[in-house]
Amino acid sequence: MVSAKVDSEADILSNLNINAGDWPSNLVKNLCLLSPDQIELGKMLVEMGQSHLFQQWTDPGVEDDKKKAFFAQVAKLNSSYPGGLASYIKNARELLADSKVGKNPYDGFTPSVPTGEVLSFGDDNFIKYEEAGVKEAQNAAFVLVAGGLGERLGYNGIKVALLAEATTGTCFLQLYIESILALQEGSCRLTQGTFQKDIPFVIMTSDDTHTRTLEVLESNSYFGMKPTQVKLLKQEKVACLDDNDARLALDPHNKYQIQTKPHGHGDVHSLLYSSGLLKVWLYAGLRWVLFFQDTNGLLFKAIPASLGVSATKQYQVNSLAVQRKAKEAMGGITRLTHSDGRSVVINVEYNQLDPLLRAAGHLDGDANCETGYSPFPGNINQLILELGPYIEELTKTGGAIKEFVNPKYKDASKTSFKSSTRLECMMQDYPKTLPPTARVGFTVMDKWLAYAPVKNNPEDASKVPKGNPYHSATSGEMAIYRANSLILIKAGVQVEGPVQQVFNGQEVEVWPRITWKPKWGLTFSEIKIKVSQSCSVSQRSTMVLKGRDIFLEDLSLDGALIINCIDGAEVKVGGSIQNKGWLLERINYKDTSSPEELRIRGFKINKLEQLEKTYSEPGKFILKPQC
Repeated sequence: MVSAKVDSEADILSNLNINAGDWPSNLVKNLCLLSPDQIELGKMLVEMGQSHLFQQWTDPGVEDDKKKAFFAQVAKLNSSYPGGLASYIKNARELLADSKVGKNPYDGFTPSVPTGEVLSFGDDNFIKYEEAGVKEAQNAAFVLVAGGLGERLGYNGIKVALLAEATTGTCFLQLYIESILALQEGSCRLTQGTFQKDIPFVIMTSDDTHTRTLEVLESNSYFGMKPTQVKLLKQEKVACLDDNDARLALDPHNKYQIQTKPHGHGDVHSLLYSSGLLKVWLYAGLRWVLFFQDTNGLLFKAIPASLGVSATKQYQVNSLAVQRKAKEAMGGITRLTHSDGRSVVINVEYNQLDPLLRAAGHLDGDANCETGYSPFPGNINQLILELGPYIEELTKTGGAIKEFVNPKYKDASKTSFKSSTRLECMMQDYPKTLPPTARVGFTVMDKWLAYAPVKNNPEDASKVPKGNPYHSATSGEMAIYRANSLILIKAGVQVEGPVQQVFNGQEVEVWPRITWKPKWGLTFSEIKIKVSQSCSVSQRSTMVLKGRDIFLEDLSLDGALIINCIDGAEVKVGGSIQNKGWLLERINYKDTSSPEELRIRGFKINKLEQLEKTYSEPGKFILKPQC
């Protein structure tokens, strides 16, 4: 029996032209358990210097299921990375070698201000681009990068299920889907289409979020979107690295499992490429792909005009950006020109931008210009890509994005790590591989309109130096009310200014709690038509508009007003409405008697009194209470 098994192992090695002395003995002993594909994977691992993975393997007959599970994991890691696991290890060795010697990725590059479009909300130029963007929306697909949990926010659910605002209880995923549906409807209306084109919506998930994202969608009937419009693409993790030789790290609790960590949101490009969706969209006549991240409640206020810029300027890559103060902790959109003539427009992290500018002879480094802002606009990680050139580029790269590695070294010798590391990639680094001829630009929006991410828990947010953004659930919600109030003010409504209040240790501006469904106010032009300049809203008021055709005429609101109406119901609202309204009541984020999603914002809403009207039949209606 023993002799037969040895012969079998020898035959396998002979067929593969392998010298038994070159292979770890523990792997050789177990060859009889493996399929031909698994043996090829074993051969690849040995050739790539990963023999240590088999060092603690037992003889055949012991823990065989775990050995097979090991190769199933290797097969998954191999298939999910462009070029396979061998390419991952090769790339890792190069990047780790660069990291060890302190190689600067920007060596030879000179920074300059790139070309882009700076928009001012509400002016004729902004309105022109908004209309162009809505028309173009029917030729777009949307991609949400949503692989994260809300643990960093002090919330145990998935981030897209977190409330964007507590007044209506709308979560981020609902807000995004309703915004896309409003664009879908508005695009059909503006182009006088005979039928609505369904806008595709892709969500990139992870092992942590995939099932829960599907549950949120299914339990809410996809928030009104057709299930066929929505595709979930699950991101896989990558292998961890133990040392500068890129030896794969084993799980400390399981000798038959490679330790893995997330690769970063740059994986969205390879997932889209391998899924085949991009070509399906191209054949369907689509022209644009819009990428956005999971907890920015203002984003869709900026998307119509930004898409209009892409279409008008024919940008192959358009990075959405906001005005940025010099040295502010957000990356800057920068043109980098190499001494060999190469040129690229990319995001440069704020801690790299200042020394890069100084090295290029700009003595003040990252400094504000005459506008009071840095000339390098702030990157908010939202991209609009032209589909045709995007497919061409991914066909060349296989969907791979330029990676980086960030090992935590034990000491200055940089010979060993404190803990395992891995390669990472970022969605916004896609332009790094583009040719200099690519039309790459940006669109700058007012920050109050476009950017209020939720990414910090209450404790961390309360420690943010005064004057810097909190980026918490509290500040994110207040930013929505502020933006809606400022939009109405720009349209001529008299909206009373904010008061300062402190929630969870964060001092914020509290504007009237004004919120509307995306279909009510998709663009500024639409909103201007639906309100009159004789309307007024007090600071303590709450106003919720749930319906497309609600018109505010001579309305004086001091309290809470909620209007619900179906499509086909037109409601004109006026007169004086006064009641006790809805109050914000402080709660402490450590008070477990309140729901987690309210604790992290530091308040709950006490609904004392409101005027609420629902119009569930088509027709024309007037709501005008008398004093």
